[in-house]
Amino acid sequence: MPPRTCALCNDARAILKRPKTGQQICKDCFFYVFETEVHNTITEAQLFKRGDRVAIGASGGKDSTVLAHVMKTLNERYDYGLELFLLSIDEGITGYRDDSLETVKRNQEQYDMPLKILSYDELYGWTMDAIVSQVGKKNNCTFCGVFRRQALDRGAAILNVDHIVTGHNADDIAETVLMNIMRGDIARLGRCTSICTQGEDTIKRSKPFKYAYEKEIVMYAYFKKLDYFSTECIYSPDAYRGHARAFLKDLEAARPSAIIDIIHSGEAFEIKDDVKATQKIQQTCKRCGYMSSNELCKACTLLEGLERGMAQAAVTDRARKKLDAVGPAPENLRQIPMFKPPSSVQNGIHAMTSDGT
Repeated sequence: MPPRTCALCNDARAILKRPKTGQQICKDCFFYVFETEVHNTITEAQLFKRGDRVAIGASGGKDSTVLAHVMKTLNERYDYGLELFLLSIDEGITGYRDDSLETVKRNQEQYDMPLKILSYDELYGWTMDAIVSQVGKKNNCTFCGVFRRQALDRGAAILNVDHIVTGHNADDIAETVLMNIMRGDIARLGRCTSICTQGEDTIKRSKPFKYAYEKEIVMYAYFKKLDYFSTECIYSPDAYRGHARAFLKDLEAARPSAIIDIIHSGEAFEIKDDVKATQKIQQTCKRCGYMSSNELCKACTLLEGLERGMAQAAVTDRARKKLDAVGPAPENLRQIPMFKPPSSVQNGIHAMTSDGT
């Protein structure tokens, strides 16, 4: 049987089948359609404006490495006028993050972008290795997720950027929709498909790969011969997300469009007004100044639990009562430094206050 020709250019030999569409296409056409689809996602959502300082969340893995490559390519091809940075968080996982950060350092040279690395140890006084030694592997992803999110915002504030982009892909978002349905987490279900999020006092954060399939990101990295780190986190196998991922893979095998279908379903969800009324209003953490729905933000609560040797008591709001029952936090308790938003966010808050809105 003669080799098939590319379904798009009808000239070159097709060497791959797109998981997203089933089209058999050549390598060059694959690069073009992948990059063009990401560009369309960016322009349709109006993610950036000329002059924006944008930090790319860089872990050294396939998603963030491809994101850095594509952002640099599109910024030059379409003249976005962006100033790009790499921002990495060192969670302190021996044999995993230390190795992946070496990849990020090579990416810095390959893409000629400034790099900032901020560590959990520097910010919280704890590494993930130390946290896991105290809490075990059951809830460690809760600590890492909360600490990582705040660390990204703090790193972005140090860089004084306007915007953070992350490598979350279509598979990640579909998994999150499924997780929130299974947990009955209405608050997160209402916002988990948003391509862009920003609070009044937080840095704008977006996902240019919202509609990009994970398999296509892997193929892009492979055919472009990009330098990335491919080992999974050693503490993630027991994570709850793994169950949603396995279920999604089964759905994708039966129906490849299932990933996008789930995202579109999540986008169609609307939270009733009476449910919205029961949700907590965002405020500022009285201890570190970061956004919070309680007097203390989740990071400060988790850190207090670690410092007092009661880490598990800080994981949920209900368990927090056990921590409070022991008595107030000691005065010499280790605390997270006060959060200072970048100047662009501070100016936005000032403008809103001046307008009385």
